[in-house]
Amino acid sequence: MPKIKILDHALAKTYTTVIRDKNTTPELFRANINRLTILLIAEACKNLPLKDVEVETPIAITTGAELCEQIAFVPIIRAGIGMCDAALELMPSAEIFHLGMYRDEETFEPIEYYQKFSPKIPDRAFIIDPMLATGGSADSAIERVKKWGVKDIQMLCIIAAPEGVKLLNKNHPNVPIYTCVLDDHLNENAYIIPGLGDAGDRIFNT
Repeated sequence: MPKIKILDHALAKTYTTVIRDKNTTPELFRANINRLTILLIAEACKNLPLKDVEVETPIAITTGAELCEQIAFVPIIRAGIGMCDAALELMPSAEIFHLGMYRDEETFEPIEYYQKFSPKIPDRAFIIDPMLATGGSADSAIERVKKWGVKDIQMLCIIAAPEGVKLLNKNHPNVPIYTCVLDDHLNENAYIIPGLGDAGDRIFNT
């Protein structure tokens, strides 16, 4: 059974429809990537461990909660950067660590060109990338984060292909995948069908 959580949410379905449309403007595309990322993170974080804290309201003292883990987001550059604003909007104290990869257009294999991690290892890392196609970049990113020393890792993507899900489930069965939609397949150029085209190009209008 694939270890994947597909959001069953009316807003996720409507926002995904907008970003699929080839006529959607870059501004509207970015706005809906942001909205979808918020929904993904909210779902992925709903069971994070908490600790009790005392808080004083204008009326009385009560017990509240706060996160007890240090959270990191690892966007896969470049498209993953388009998800960072939403991540920091929900979790302002989170750390952002970048991992740069691009796809060889002949072999479709990921090539790493940049890595910026910290000597301090976070308790949990969310790898973020709008698209999970072949799974090559996500697979390499998870390997890098594991070597960094992070024990709890989750993969967040907006659109996934079965081929990428299968690869991650095989190589990293302990890493859950959260996505807004699972598409049909990859074409001969390793693009997701029906997909939305190149997420990075559409985010950065290139």
